[in-house]
Amino acid sequence: MAEHDLHSVAFPTLDDEQITRLSRCADAICRTYQDGEKLFRVGDRDFKFFIVKSGEMDIVDSSGDEPKRIAVHRKGGFSGDISHLTGMPAVVSGIARGPCQVYEMSNAALRNVLNQCPELSDILLQAFIARRQLLRQSPDFTGLRVIGSRYSADTFRIRDFLAKNRALFTWIDLENDPQVDQMLKRFGVTEADTPVVACGQMLLLRNPTNRQLADAIGIRQPLEHTVYDLAIAGSGPAGLAAAVYAASEGLRTVVLEQNAPGGQAGSSMRIENYLGFPMGITGSELAGRAVLQANKFGAHLSVPTIVRRLQFDKAYSVLDLDGGETVVAKCLLIASGAEYRRLDVDGCSQFEGNGVYYAATPNEAQICRGKEVVVVGGGNSAGQAAVFLAQHAGRVILLIRGNDLYKNMSSYLARRVEQTANIEVHRNSSIRRMRGDGHLEAVDIGQQSTAEARTLPTPAVFSFIGADPRTDWLPAEVERDGKGFVLTGPALAQSVHWKRKRQPFLLETSRPGVFAAGDVRSGSVKRVASAVGEGAMAVQFVHEYLKEM
Repeated sequence: MAEHDLHSVAFPTLDDEQITRLSRCADAICRTYQDGEKLFRVGDRDFKFFIVKSGEMDIVDSSGDEPKRIAVHRKGGFSGDISHLTGMPAVVSGIARGPCQVYEMSNAALRNVLNQCPELSDILLQAFIARRQLLRQSPDFTGLRVIGSRYSADTFRIRDFLAKNRALFTWIDLENDPQVDQMLKRFGVTEADTPVVACGQMLLLRNPTNRQLADAIGIRQPLEHTVYDLAIAGSGPAGLAAAVYAASEGLRTVVLEQNAPGGQAGSSMRIENYLGFPMGITGSELAGRAVLQANKFGAHLSVPTIVRRLQFDKAYSVLDLDGGETVVAKCLLIASGAEYRRLDVDGCSQFEGNGVYYAATPNEAQICRGKEVVVVGGGNSAGQAAVFLAQHAGRVILLIRGNDLYKNMSSYLARRVEQTANIEVHRNSSIRRMRGDGHLEAVDIGQQSTAEARTLPTPAVFSFIGADPRTDWLPAEVERDGKGFVLTGPALAQSVHWKRKRQPFLLETSRPGVFAAGDVRSGSVKRVASAVGEGAMAVQFVHEYLKEM
């Protein structure tokens, strides 16, 4: 969408009839603010939604060195962006200019409008999404500041966590950014203190854990002390689809995610074979839209939340979480997915996060400009990574263990790899060793049929060599196959744990009321579309099970 068109979608003007309907639909309160009064501030949590009845409201970016006005709302304009749905803090401030009369409503009232008034919902949601996109594209919007070295694994971890959770931030690179000395002095820190995270003129955290960072900037939402109808462990395509359908059908739903929504698919820079997106869509954008849908219907997403153990109390599932919390649910959907295997190569572990990566996104691409990089793997994830990185790197070396690029990769993608001038496919090849002083500098690569190897200088290796299921937190009552994937449905015909007269539902595990969907399930098709279908299907089985309770 052209920037002009995007701007018009982001800042529509409601007519008198729409203003009246919107205010009545939510029982909005009419208030008047005087010149200079702040309606909301950057960092505010659970801030109100405002429709301008008369006067003006400035929208100001206060995250940088000096406040900047980025928009003005006049009569018929309205505040807000996707933070109202995700529960994250405000990323901008709203300030009255002259006497400003507004209709004010809570987030709960706004969510009611989005669910009950389709025409108004479309206008508001499209505006919220477009506004966040404009901020993300703007070179003048600062957001959070992450100050740290490109060779620091912790700097990469923080950047990766913020990017995958679609937080707005700017990276100040210790090695290359001309502002770095000034920034360090301003916040009263040294290079030894980095990585640090700051907002506006305030230093927030020094080398925080993901949990500390999430708590500080409002990504993590407190859990309710209640019995949920459905708890979903994992928020890849299967988990998010289940959250949307379950919440939209009135089930009290919670999603527990250890890192960020999207799973492996969330790191894909181009998904072209998903129904309804002929131009393709990034995994991050697909996950972001799904998160908005789930939040719109009232699902509760908790990130980052690590499930340590699953127990059972009679018919209920009890999930023990990192930090000592517990979640109790009538039904559980295991959608924890799988994670890419680590390369069994000398030196690999010491370079994870500072030379060895398991996703190819704009974060990683920043260190690849003009360089030679290596991608390992022969599936779709490796092919998508190679094509994306070729737009940034000088050359991409794609290593596959077999001889046939088309064996495990979709034909359209394999052809694109072959047609990309700066991608070289090395068949029957692998990495023998990794080298570097503090960060990756070179790898030894060779063909499997010979002991000979050559050294290739490179700052980055991207590994996509198959995946192992995330099932280490499951008890013995949930049966798995020889590779650790969860058994469901007909595969449980001889299960010693199944105690009911009826046969298990198609996606039900050996424990009644516990289901599995997506990559974690034994026999699943490793595609986004099938994972979404399984997540949606699981909700129907949840309804059937709840009738039995």
